[in-house]
Order: sequence, then structure tokens, then C-alpha cells
Amino acid sequence: MTTAAVAVPLGARRARAAVAAVFLTNGALFANVVPRYPEVKEHLDLSNALFGTALAAGPLGALTGGLFAPLAIRVLGSARTASFGIPLIATAFLLVAVAPSWWLLAVVLFCSGAADAVVDVAQNAHGLRVQRIYGRSIVNSFHGVWSIGAVLGGLMGSAAAGLHVPLLIHLVVAGVLFSIVALAAYRYLLRGPDEAERPAAAAGRSFARAAVWMLAALGLLALFGALVEDAGASWGALFMTEDIGATAAVAGLAFVALQVAMTAGRLLGDRLVDRFGQRTVTRIGGAVAAAGMGFALAFPSVGSALVGFALAGLGTATLVPAAMHTADELPGLPSGLGLTVVSWVLRIGFLASPPLVGLVADHSSLRVGLLSVVIAGVGTLLLGRVLLNRRTG
Repeated sequence: MTTAAVAVPLGARRARAAVAAVFLTNGALFANVVPRYPEVKEHLDLSNALFGTALAAGPLGALTGGLFAPLAIRVLGSARTASFGIPLIATAFLLVAVAPSWWLLAVVLFCSGAADAVVDVAQNAHGLRVQRIYGRSIVNSFHGVWSIGAVLGGLMGSAAAGLHVPLLIHLVVAGVLFSIVALAAYRYLLRGPDEAERPAAAAGRSFARAAVWMLAALGLLALFGALVEDAGASWGALFMTEDIGATAAVAGLAFVALQVAMTAGRLLGDRLVDRFGQRTVTRIGGAVAAAGMGFALAFPSVGSALVGFALAGLGTATLVPAAMHTADELPGLPSGLGLTVVSWVLRIGFLASPPLVGLVADHSSLRVGLLSVVIAGVGTLLLGRVLLNRRTG
């Protein structure tokens, strides 16, 4: 282990730190806005359904923008696209503070989602490029750093809300700070064509009809992951304020609790998967998420809600990576097709979740709407049997 670490060139080690910095800024920018959602909703006087529809514009923009990611990377390179895309995301989020109506809020979130999708593909592409030089898996650590950035951003947003910092000033400070970090990281990213470290492409495999059903199951698992993450991001703060009566500073901690627990799950996940297999870890995690959130909804309080969101994040920490890994190794599919399909279904989940939960909340209550997390946990427990279960260690 030590020998391998010493053998990694200095430039690659610096590039790894730079990619991690871009991941961190990407997570932090989005999370800074989330705790201020109740303020935005109240300022625009929106219903749950209308607010959820505006939020859905973000994933819709991501679905659309993701189509242009390969072109951006081909023209600009993954390094420029990732680093210089962060200021674009920051600018889009800044406009949230001045949007005068729900449809302009939706336009702003659409643009931020589109920019985020392009940056997400670019930063992952560059991270995988660095991984090829390392000769071992390091990409999970980048996603863990994204979660750390999300926790940092969530704490910043919650503190700003609690201190009644004007939203515009808050987002200007956050945007400038993280844009500087991302632009500084660009200097240490890898140079040259993005294909430089990639081995020759493997020949495509023959298409198997049975793989369609597996992809459907894996896509549904990814959708379950989207439901859980969106519950914390879009509705956690509102649940804390409207159903429990928490203050603005405390309300944002629902999202923070989910992200802290998910970060811990990602950092420990590889070790657990190596020991027990990803099918076992993911299915047990689904049961933990369902039980934790079910308890929080049955006995709502500040404490139970924070524990419930934390257990939801912890339980689903390895869900999406497991679904993507299994999809990428399905026999009978061309290389990369399974991973692409699951990634798209994941984004569709983020698109459909906000208006769906909002609609249920308007016709019943947000507590009922958040049963989507319990359903996702139970679904993961039942459907997780399709995942690969071999140990990687």
C-alpha cells in the first residue's frame, strides 16, 4: 500500500486534491441554498405544489444540460468544464435571491440544474482520469468530499438563516468563496487530452433481452435513492418548520443530518461492502432508512426528525453506487450503457420527486408526503436482491 502511494506522481496527487476541491465546492453551493427554501417559499407566497413544481425545474434542467456535457468536455476539456462551471452555478443560485415569481424561480433553478449536470459529468470524468493513474479506486472518496461540502454548505445556510443574513448577501459571499476555490484548483488538474490515460475500448457485448428487466429494477433502486435525498433537500426544512415548529436555524439541520450520515456511510461503505457484499449492505440500509423515517413521522419532534433524516441518509449511502456498479457489469450490454441508463433514471427521480411530494402534501400533509422515504426504504430492502453481492476484497 505504501509503495503504491509513493509511486503515484506528484502531479497526480495534486490533481486528486484539486478534483476533491471541485467536488467540495459543487456540493457546498447547492447546500447553501437549501436551508433558505422556507424563506423563498414564504416570500413568494407559494403553495407546496407550486413550490415543488419550481424545485422540479432543477432536475429538469439537469436532464437537459446533461445532454450537452460530452460536447462541453470535448471542446473545453473536463478540467476547464468542471472548474469554470462552478462560478456559473454560483451565479445561477445567486439569482434565487432576486427571483420575483415562481416561474422565474423555476427558470433560475433550471439553469442552475443544467450547469450542475455538466459540471457533475466533467468532475467525475476528470476524477476517473486521475484514478487511472493511481491504478486503484479513489472515485468514492470524491463523492464523500462532495457530501462534506454539502454538510459545510448546509451549516453555512442554516447559520445565515438563523442570523437573519439577507439572502442576497449570503449567496454572494458563498458564491465568491467557492468560485475562488474552484478556479484555484484548475491550476493543479491534469493537462492534455481527456483520453490520454484511457486504455483501448473493449469490444461491445451482444445485447441480452433479460438485461432490460435488470436495468428497470436497477433504475428503480436509483429512483429510491433520489426520493430519499430529495426529501432532505427539498422538504426537510419545511417539515421541521411547518409540522414541528422548529426555528429557521434548526430547520436546516434536517438536511445537514441526512448529509452527515450519508457522508459517514460513504466513507465506511467500501469497507462494509468488501466484508459483507453490496447486496447485503444495501438491503439492510433500506430497512434502516424505512424504520428511522417511519419513527420520525409517527412521533414527530425535533429530535426524532433529525434522527430519522440521519438514518435515511445512512441507510441509503451505498444505494446509488451499488445500482450503478451492477448496471455497469450487466452481461449482454454495450460498455457503459447500463451506467448511463441508471444515471438518467436517477435524474428523473429528482425531477419527479418534488412535485409528487408537494401534491400529496397539499392534499393531505407533508408527513404523508414524506412517506416516500419509508416506501423507498422498503422498496430497497425488497428489490435490493438484484444487486451483485460478491466481495471486492
